[in-house]
Amino acid sequence: MKHWLEESIFYEIYPQSFCDSNGDGIGDFQGIIGKLDYIKDLGCNALWLNPCYLSPFGDAGYDVQDYCQAAPRYGTNEELTQLFDEAHSRGMHVILDLVPGHTSTEHPWFKESCKAEPNQYWGRYIWSDNIWVDVAGHAGIAGSLRGLYPRNGSVAVNFFSNQPALNYGFANVTQPWQSAVDSAEALETRQAMKDAMAFWLSRGCDGFRVDMAGSLVKNDPDSVETIRLWQDVRDFLDQSFPDAVLISEWGEPDKSLMGGFHMDFLLHFGPSHYMDLFRCEHPYFSREGKGDASSFVETYMRNYRLTNNRGMICIPSGNHDMERIRKYLDCEELKMVYAFLMSMPGVPFVYYGDEIGMRHLSLFSVEGGYDRTGARTPMQWDDGKNYGFSDAPAEKLYTVQDGAEDAPIVSRQMAEPDSLWHEIQKLAGIRREHPSLCASGEIEFVYCQPEKYPLVYLRSAGGSRILVALNPSGQEVSCPCPYEQREVLYTLGKEAGIEDGMLHVPGESAAFVAVE
Repeated sequence: MKHWLEESIFYEIYPQSFCDSNGDGIGDFQGIIGKLDYIKDLGCNALWLNPCYLSPFGDAGYDVQDYCQAAPRYGTNEELTQLFDEAHSRGMHVILDLVPGHTSTEHPWFKESCKAEPNQYWGRYIWSDNIWVDVAGHAGIAGSLRGLYPRNGSVAVNFFSNQPALNYGFANVTQPWQSAVDSAEALETRQAMKDAMAFWLSRGCDGFRVDMAGSLVKNDPDSVETIRLWQDVRDFLDQSFPDAVLISEWGEPDKSLMGGFHMDFLLHFGPSHYMDLFRCEHPYFSREGKGDASSFVETYMRNYRLTNNRGMICIPSGNHDMERIRKYLDCEELKMVYAFLMSMPGVPFVYYGDEIGMRHLSLFSVEGGYDRTGARTPMQWDDGKNYGFSDAPAEKLYTVQDGAEDAPIVSRQMAEPDSLWHEIQKLAGIRREHPSLCASGEIEFVYCQPEKYPLVYLRSAGGSRILVALNPSGQEVSCPCPYEQREVLYTLGKEAGIEDGMLHVPGESAAFVAVE
């Protein structure tokens, strides 16, 4: 029996900005429940919710105060369970965002660890043994807090100063204050995270997207101990929740999949060349035709081979941590982007609002968003008050909204047959109709040359083979093609064709062609 991920298309929801049901200016669980049919109609059958746990929201919820309590501004634990149930009744799945590497400074664990007298939480975080000994500078530690608490020592942070690092141990212990990965305190931290996962899985959650999954064990340059840690978590899940899905923010698919994750995200930083495609001075998917996808393809295929051709690598339209893709490409160019995303291996992820081409706004920071805040603005549903997001006064909204007269809205795009929204809906349907285009179908790049178009690859599963040809540039291009055309399954723009061993692809066009 095939896994449900095989035909999944995820929709990422930033809860505070999606839909407000009670008029307080903040999105909530009931708002999400009310839009499940919309998400399914678009063609997405799985949800990823950004952190929705109790938090002081110094980093938009990535500073967790209680892993087992929903943030009241979104609703109750019972309402989140209702969301799971409502999604399941529609044949949809829901994964939560797990933040295992750090908590908020407001977490009770941290407050206990700060006390001068030893207690059961003294080893839950990474502390030095003396205030004059700094933990910063050691591998995997971003910085430290010193002189703020009664405890005699400095404490490690993972990113912001309100995010103290949880203690999973050090792969190579070099200081007396460092814990080994098999120490009692490191194993207690690991168990605490298993307990949090079990809490939500037992209530109907289908799995987790794991924040900074490769960062837990410190001073682990080859990730050997981090992989072992996740293998242990996977063993726990296999025994108690065998259907639970794990998707990593790691950026190294070979390590992630070895650790027991189902899939790894390509990151917008690091060596993936993901940004070459959509977010740079000359994106490959711009009609100007000055982009280069070759480094991306080379890196992608290297990772593909390292994972034994499993291909479970996520290429998202965007997410809460990067600029909106619309900042670089218009809606017609974005149709080509989705032809790519919906025909690659792994599982596509659509960031809320990207399906209508919501713009990136230039805003002051909200909840630690800084330059990311412009990608986190409230969803634009219709022509009504606050674009249908909320009945609250505009000044109470999570952030301001796009005030342009031509701001994209859902209702308008759903009413226009040729809109970006409908193109995504069409592509999602075609993907599911053809196993070759789904998650585990194999891929072989047929044509990809530096600074050239088109991008051509073959997807295959069983006896079915589908050639995908993408030419975002404005000029017609051709390339050698060793396949015989059998049937054109999808066309964007003018129709491509294979003739006398050459593939001809008109400008700004895409084609999915069944071949022999």
